[in-house]
Amino acid sequence: MRTRKTATDRRAEVLAAAVSAFAENGYAATKTDEIARRAGVSQPYVIRLFGTKQQLFIAVIGQVCGRIEEIFREAVADLEPGTEPAEALRALGKAYDTFLDEREPPLGMLHGFTASGDPMIGDAVRAGFGRIYTVVRELTGASVTDARRFVATGMLLTIMSAMRVVGHDAIPAPWAAEIWSDIRDSPDPC
Repeated sequence: MRTRKTATDRRAEVLAAAVSAFAENGYAATKTDEIARRAGVSQPYVIRLFGTKQQLFIAVIGQVCGRIEEIFREAVADLEPGTEPAEALRALGKAYDTFLDEREPPLGMLHGFTASGDPMIGDAVRAGFGRIYTVVRELTGASVTDARRFVATGMLLTIMSAMRVVGHDAIPAPWAAEIWSDIRDSPDPC
């Protein structure tokens, strides 16, 4: 006897398929029928769940940014109250490796930046990125300067992850190894 999946489960499966498809092909080149095929549902069902490809991509951006927030919140959950901002930033930095190793979400985030010329997508990307910055400040108590440097370093690592020069499946590149080593060996978390 087969168990019927709930609408919530199906929505999550379609969203996961969309993260994968958009990460691989970008916003413009991804078709909703490809997402439907990956999710094992019909293309009209994808549209019924999300409305338009644009709305689905906005949901993907929300999912990706939400994943970063989730990782960061988990990273500081066990820290003592009053932990110094530098120590809290280090915990977030180590946890960000989890996001980078997931491969598809960082690529989805980068595709979100490139699709930001679309006003609705741009609004979603700016809001998601703003939430990440705000969460970094809230969770760590870091100054504006330290939070900016932390986020900038995270974006550098995201780009390097997209190029596959950092992470568990990194392609060797001496310049990337030098940057990665400098980031990991630095006592400065930013």
